[in-house]
Amino acid sequence: MNQPALRKELTLIAATALVVSNMIGTGIFTTTGFLAGDLGRPSLVLGIWLVGAVMVLAGCLSYAELGINFPHSGGEYVYLREAWGPAWGFMTGCVSFLAGFSAPVALSAMGFAEYLSTFYPALRVSQEGPKVLGILHITPGPLLAIALIVGFAFINILGVSLAGRLQSTLTVMTLVVLALFLVLAFAIGDGHWQNLALETARASRHSIPAQFAASLVFVMFAYSGWNAAAYVAEELKDPERALPLALLGGAGLVALLYFALNVAFIYALPLASLKGVVPVGATAARALFGDRVGGFFVIVMALALFGCISAMSLVGPRVTFAMARDGAFFESAARLHPRWHTPVLAILFQSAGASVLVLTGTFKALIAYVGFALVLFASLATAGLFRLRKRPGWKRTAAVNWWYPLVPMLFLLSTTWMLIFSLTLYPKESALGLLTIALGGVIYHLKYRKAAVAKEHVARE
Repeated sequence: MNQPALRKELTLIAATALVVSNMIGTGIFTTTGFLAGDLGRPSLVLGIWLVGAVMVLAGCLSYAELGINFPHSGGEYVYLREAWGPAWGFMTGCVSFLAGFSAPVALSAMGFAEYLSTFYPALRVSQEGPKVLGILHITPGPLLAIALIVGFAFINILGVSLAGRLQSTLTVMTLVVLALFLVLAFAIGDGHWQNLALETARASRHSIPAQFAASLVFVMFAYSGWNAAAYVAEELKDPERALPLALLGGAGLVALLYFALNVAFIYALPLASLKGVVPVGATAARALFGDRVGGFFVIVMALALFGCISAMSLVGPRVTFAMARDGAFFESAARLHPRWHTPVLAILFQSAGASVLVLTGTFKALIAYVGFALVLFASLATAGLFRLRKRPGWKRTAAVNWWYPLVPMLFLLSTTWMLIFSLTLYPKESALGLLTIALGGVIYHLKYRKAAVAKEHVARE
């Protein structure tokens, strides 16, 4: 019986929407409160978003060149496998499964519940409550988050075309409403421009340069998803044209939106009032417009997280599918539904992983863990570009070629700077990221190395 193939049904618009929706998620609506306490100055809080944007655009240019040479599902899994060998591909696949997609899905679903908790306090995901086995948080907030995860998993099972249309709709809705929020915030909102000059006492004991580098982890988490289109390259109608445009267009649009939203948040309230606040968008909306109009925007910001959950539920399983197809994951994850042509079990595996993280994780720790692990492997994938460019027949994009090696070096140097200080300032979360990577390496050598070597040998023959 022939295995059904992935369908090339994603258009440039759908791929761009996928990037935008993957990026507009928990990070922009939650991380500014952490940055306010750690950095203490509005200029630094706004500046760190611009630095992150430059890093992301350099990464997009590098990934665009990688993607047009490897138009397959899997993203970093494919790039590291080709550049550094199957072991590194397997390890990034493990990290993508947990930190790259399951954790962001969990955080977005938790963020939705956290935003709704401004109306119904019982939905707070961080509240104390009954725990099963001493670690599982069984409260209404986490249960609502899990219900969302399961719901979007089944939507994505029903076909990439349906998921793509839903993604485009959610993305347009999110962008329109956030644009309306920004216009009204500065036109009629009860904010004050002098807030942008008001500093606050820092919660961090570390120097500003060290904290700035480490805080980039939170910013890069908010920007995570900039490489989303690379994971579904195999399902793009015209990958050589659509992939670079989707990556750069989506990331550039979101970078502008993020900067404007952060200006609006600080315009609404001084940093002192934002320190440590998780639903920072909800807090700013109520301060700008009062309870009634502000409450409307709180609901809309919560619904914006739907797009992120949907996008991650579409993109993430493609990595697991690609690994399973190479014999580096459970074989069942490579099976496609005969009617819908979707990797059903891969989608269910990810939704199960995200649900477990909802029940066991906490917000700030999960963000630091996710940010460190994702930045590390994005850096390794970009480093692989230097090696892969030496291959015969390599297709070079004009943007990277014109600025080579500045573009990939900019990304590598800035991410290395981040990772060094993250290890110092967030040792537990960074160590957990390294432990995930090491565990992936051990599993690969114990279970999958022989099969991978045999498959590579057959391919060469």
